[in-house]
Amino acid sequence: MSLVFSILDIFLFVILGVMTLYLFVFAIASLKKRNDPSPTDVDPKKFAVLIPAYKEDTVIMDCVSSCLQQSYPGDMYEVVVIADGMKPDTLSRLSSLTLRVIEVTFEKSTKAKALNMALGQLSGFDAALVLDADNIIEPLFLQRLNAAFLSGAKVVQAHRIAKNQNTDLAVLDAVSEEINNSIFRKGHVNLGFSSALIGSGMAFEFSEFKKTMAEIYAVGGFDKELEHTYFLKGIKIHYLQNAFVRDEKIQRSDDYSKQRRRWISAQFTYLLRFLPHLPEQLLKGNRDFCDKLFQMALLPRIMLLGGLFFSTFFFCMVSFSIGLKWIFLSAILIFSLIISVPRELVNRQLCTSILAIPSVFFLTLKLFFKLKGANKEFIHTHHG
Repeated sequence: MSLVFSILDIFLFVILGVMTLYLFVFAIASLKKRNDPSPTDVDPKKFAVLIPAYKEDTVIMDCVSSCLQQSYPGDMYEVVVIADGMKPDTLSRLSSLTLRVIEVTFEKSTKAKALNMALGQLSGFDAALVLDADNIIEPLFLQRLNAAFLSGAKVVQAHRIAKNQNTDLAVLDAVSEEINNSIFRKGHVNLGFSSALIGSGMAFEFSEFKKTMAEIYAVGGFDKELEHTYFLKGIKIHYLQNAFVRDEKIQRSDDYSKQRRRWISAQFTYLLRFLPHLPEQLLKGNRDFCDKLFQMALLPRIMLLGGLFFSTFFFCMVSFSIGLKWIFLSAILIFSLIISVPRELVNRQLCTSILAIPSVFFLTLKLFFKLKGANKEFIHTHHG
């Protein structure tokens, strides 16, 4: 094999290999069982349930209904809908319920702006729960969060699962979410690291959250900025495996493109923004911050999977003996992903949806050429 192919082989193998082994280690760690604190409403914390809703008339009523049906003292939590661009009929229906509606209007709407506007009007709470307007929570949800805060947690990420699996994209999105839960949440917590945030189903100690959010001006990916900011303060993020938040999964390719373009842009934006802090945090031994920066440098899994497939095929064609190590590396990645998927999602529908992976890969690949300006504009994903 020529020198050029040898250098290319080594370079790609090291880069993709490090990413694969990172996922493998935390996927294995996620197999260890762990127990959440038992749900309780004894010594209840007072929660503000914050629901930023931008033109979410279709799904908001189901969300608030689940919030109002909590097995938790009614005087110890308040549902707050931050309504941006909602229809008058929806606002009227919301106003008839036992909740607070805060209407907001911005020239350029963002979730961070909506939350800061609401937080500026709220006081007297112990904790804040942030939900998306399409989320549905179980009746014991606040009890589970209360137990976590009583045990000393300052930030908690709940277990977000799929609300729908009605298209191939929705199935793949549901599986992707659970792989994230296994690797970046349960696996991390099992090895003593912080959990990753998702953007909803997140709960925070109120006063610190209010102060931290005042520093957040993100257009997209505000949860990424939150993570880094909390880690710089030395605050850990806990994970509740049995506190379930049902979340609507992407059903159409145009919504997938909007969502992933926003996510990928935010990933690299905050990698570059917080990278200058790395030397100082390394010296301080802040492994949560350093680990989060490494996560930001990872390729999206669909790109890693596609990259390994094409690299394996190419180097096997050049030299099968060289390609063997690529086959082994691909097998490690596939094994890591398989063990990260809950058994209840492994069914005939998943097998059928897997056929859509190549088209999703090329759809994602195209997004890398459309990232310009994505983190400077609010990109709304349709729900319902």
